[in-house]
Amino acid sequence: MTTDIVILGGGTGGSVLANDLAERLEAEIDDGAVRVRLLNDGPDHVYKPVWLYVPFGKREPADGRRPLRELVDNRIEVEDTRVTEIDTDAKQLQTDSGPEPVEYDHLVVGTGSTLAADEVPGLRAAGHDFYSEEGSLALREELLSFTEGHLVLSVIGSPHMCPAAPLEFVFMTDDWFRQRGLREDIEITYTYPIQRVHGNSHIAEWARPLMDERDINVETFFNAESVDPETGVLESMEGTELDADLLVAIPPHRGVDIVEEAGLGDRGWVAVDRHTLEADHADNVYALGDAADTGVPKAGSVAHYQAATVGQRLASELRGQQPTARYDGKTICFIETGMDTASFVEFDYQNPPSPISPSQSIHWSKLAYNESYWLTARGLI
Repeated sequence: MTTDIVILGGGTGGSVLANDLAERLEAEIDDGAVRVRLLNDGPDHVYKPVWLYVPFGKREPADGRRPLRELVDNRIEVEDTRVTEIDTDAKQLQTDSGPEPVEYDHLVVGTGSTLAADEVPGLRAAGHDFYSEEGSLALREELLSFTEGHLVLSVIGSPHMCPAAPLEFVFMTDDWFRQRGLREDIEITYTYPIQRVHGNSHIAEWARPLMDERDINVETFFNAESVDPETGVLESMEGTELDADLLVAIPPHRGVDIVEEAGLGDRGWVAVDRHTLEADHADNVYALGDAADTGVPKAGSVAHYQAATVGQRLASELRGQQPTARYDGKTICFIETGMDTASFVEFDYQNPPSPISPSQSIHWSKLAYNESYWLTARGLI
């Protein structure tokens, strides 16, 4: 009898896990005892960190796309299909490929994050973002023609993908305008919804002096409530108003609807044990990456490390062993501090981040990491 493992989502977590299982369960898959299926809504794997560089003309969206089939071991069945329903009682998935359900013995949810700009009136019409392919391209055109005025970067809600990216963007924007001789004519303001500039207090304490040095205005405890598309005025729930000539927003994020509809968690985030990554509200279900509500950053490195944990636990279960692998919260992050300098942090549940001094060498290390990502997704490094 074949045991069916279904991975829902072909992002970083899903792709790395698929390749991990192909190696870890090679004998069982080859013998037909285990079948691993990777279901993804689309034929491509998308590496989203590329989008940060698109507005500055440093990368193209195509640089962050590869056919998923090329990245995943041939032992894994890759299917381009959209899942429309998760039934954890029947252990079945409904898809848009037809009425026949996809059955599973073990399910791994890696459905990622989606943008919810419509939760803020006026934001879709008035705001720009670099958290999507379309948004990053449109923002590039705006930046190229922006020579004076007030640029506002507003983080609207949390959690969101790549928590350091808003800081990176304002640091890079500041440097980019200075290089073009425009900075004196451009005011930059950064807003954050709590009383510091980042969700992690250690990163916030490191970043704030850099922002002050570079004359980047800061508005904390600023929860954006609405945007007037006609005037460009961004209003907060606290009553503060900012008049933006160019508004760059980090829109509210949520998971996918089918997760919430299945009773797995609120706003599409799967409620899990933060160490085992097992779902709280269903048996034989794991979640990883952005979809897992663990409290750690929604970042690619997190999904990578979580994939190893889930892979080890699934292999142990299938072999009748007690799973012992646990995710310790490990996260690594490069943080751009300009167009050619960056910092680096590494932390976990027990050890807080301590960003190191920015340098050009770390910036080049980040670029090298981005280039080598495709080997990571293949499970080669």
